[in-house]
Amino acid sequence: MPNAPIQALTRDGHYLPVINVTDSRFAVPDDPDSLRKLLDAAREEERRNRRIPKFIMRWLLKSAAKHSLLLQPLLAGNATFLDGMSTYLMKLGADNLVPPYDSPMDRRAAASPNLTLLRLRTQQVARLIADAVAAELAQAAAAPLHLINIAGGPAIDSLNTLLILNRAHGDLLRRKIVVHVLDLDEAGPFFGNNALAALIKDGAPLAGLDVDFEHRRYDWHEPAPLGALLRELGAADAIVAASSEGGLFEYGSDAAVLANLEALRAGDVKLVAGSVTSSNETHRRQITASRFKLVPRGLERFAPLAARAGYRIAQAETVLLSDQVLLRPL
Repeated sequence: MPNAPIQALTRDGHYLPVINVTDSRFAVPDDPDSLRKLLDAAREEERRNRRIPKFIMRWLLKSAAKHSLLLQPLLAGNATFLDGMSTYLMKLGADNLVPPYDSPMDRRAAASPNLTLLRLRTQQVARLIADAVAAELAQAAAAPLHLINIAGGPAIDSLNTLLILNRAHGDLLRRKIVVHVLDLDEAGPFFGNNALAALIKDGAPLAGLDVDFEHRRYDWHEPAPLGALLRELGAADAIVAASSEGGLFEYGSDAAVLANLEALRAGDVKLVAGSVTSSNETHRRQITASRFKLVPRGLERFAPLAARAGYRIAQAETVLLSDQVLLRPL
């Protein structure tokens, strides 16, 4: 029997598994055939739901929320965004849920195509950064590595970047590493810090690495603290990569996205990854029916915005709900 997944403590006192996309229990199959089947299932689910009268759908959702802690943040309250820990729970997968988030309705929701696509989003962003930063690490053996995560909550994409790198290029991580989470949220970074502590314990996947986790309260409408941090890291000749999975590029205004990308470009950050909300008709319908204020830019609106800040889309992984991008300087 394989060992149980590593767990970490949340701020509200629950222990949750730490997502590790190098572990088959958390990884989402993304070969062409598996991906096609997943996207077909997501489209079919959306078509099926669209055929249900709205008043019946409201009743079904209200009933589901009574039996699923996992779904309650989606279906109740007035928040215009999904907080970091609620999003994290939805990425665990049906087989990795733990009490009190493991009712039959929770498991059914976690196995749905849309939540599986959320899991894939994390996996793709982490791989984009890991693959790109490996070359930088190989060229600068002594330089510290700093991963900046904007609106990252628990920064699970950054932690998985390290897990992927350690699996494929463990020797390249024998250096000082810092994960910087820039977020107004407190609960997500609290869990992320505990998750890292669990991952670097003896016998754990990142054991032996010198990794710190730093949280700074950050409002992406005021990017001056990001600029200050980048000046510090530039003075230290550090390798810096930035990401924002499910954050800035999905919820931020054009002005906020541009200001943050300009700060990253001014700080000479050569690698930026994140998820961009898709603009396809299917996802637009889902957004219209939701209270969350996602901005469905798609690559066609995001690319010129990034270009204004001095970045180009070097690579993109396109799925139904979002486009995962890797940006490099023009």
